[in-house]
Amino acid sequence: MTTVIKRSKIAAAVVGVMALTGVGLASASNPTLSQLQAEQTQTNRAQVASQERIDSLFEQSRELLGEYRAVVAEFEALKLYNDHVQALVDDQNATLASLQRQIDGIEETRQGVVPLMYKMIDSLDEFVQLDIPIHREQRERRVERLRDLMTRSNVTDSEKFRQIVEAYQIEMDYGVGLIAYQGTLSYGGQDIAVDYFHLGRVAFLAQSLDMRNAWLWDNTAREWTRVDDSFLSPLTQAIRMSRRQTAYDVVRLPIFAAENAE
Repeated sequence: MTTVIKRSKIAAAVVGVMALTGVGLASASNPTLSQLQAEQTQTNRAQVASQERIDSLFEQSRELLGEYRAVVAEFEALKLYNDHVQALVDDQNATLASLQRQIDGIEETRQGVVPLMYKMIDSLDEFVQLDIPIHREQRERRVERLRDLMTRSNVTDSEKFRQIVEAYQIEMDYGVGLIAYQGTLSYGGQDIAVDYFHLGRVAFLAQSLDMRNAWLWDNTAREWTRVDDSFLSPLTQAIRMSRRQTAYDVVRLPIFAAENAE
């Protein structure tokens, strides 16, 4: 009996202790759970904030990537444009170098052209003196004008050369076609008003305005000689033909060159 009572008392004491202990544990566990819940909430908030930062960094990286691609594209375009401009600059430099070489060559050419022009004028003067005296005074004045032109600093070398070539062209024209013009012939100590006529450089004749006398230039003897009266009418017709006063026809004229050839 006594043993049973003792065991009952011990059991009751253990139950009481456990009850007290359970109450204490329950009391001690409640703040820990709240703390865990608070920490979990804070952790969730931190995760949300971290995700937001990650999303923000991702957007920033996408923007930076877009900007990088735009910069690369602009760089490629600028590089292509710079290559194009460089090609233009290289071509311009080559053109400038070519022009400079031409300019340098012009000075050398001028050094050779100027003496050539003087020689051309001298040759022209000599030709006029030896040729049949077609427009003699006019041609001599032209040669003198060319000599004067060469000493003028306000006239370019190209213009001087052009006028010399033009004088040569005029000399060539004297040797073509039928040409008549009026002038004065000195013969036998007299000045006679005449119609000059030349058939190219084949024949050079003069006829008095009264059509009673005619002369033929002998270029070998460098003098005028009287021609037979039988040539007066043909010469008159030839003069009219040159002035388009009558139709072209065959006429008989004296020619020294034909006699010399025989």
